[in-house]
Amino acid sequence: MYYLYILECSDKTLYTGITTDLERRLSEHNNSKLGAKYTSSRRPVRVVCSIKFKDRSLASKEESRIKKMKRSEKLFYIKNNTML
Repeated sequence: MYYLYILECSDKTLYTGITTDLERRLSEHNNSKLGAKYTSSRRPVRVVCSIKFKDRSLASKEESRIKKMKRSEKLFYIKNNTML
C-alpha cells in the first residue's frame, strides 16, 4: 500500500510526496535528516491530505499531477480529497 500525502509547512507552503509508512515519513520530515531538504527548513510540517493507492505507479502518477498544480488547485484538491 502506498500513500500520497500533502504536507503544510510552517510557512504555509505545501509539499507533496509518496510513502509506504505515513507516520514514519512525517516523523522523518519533522525530526531527522531523512526528510526532504525542502521541509527541513520549514518545520514543523503537518499532514493535510493523504490518499491510499494499491501500487507505487498509481501513487507516483498522482504525485506528479499534483506537483504541477497551482496552489489554489492544490487547496481545492485537499478540501475535496482529504482521507487522513
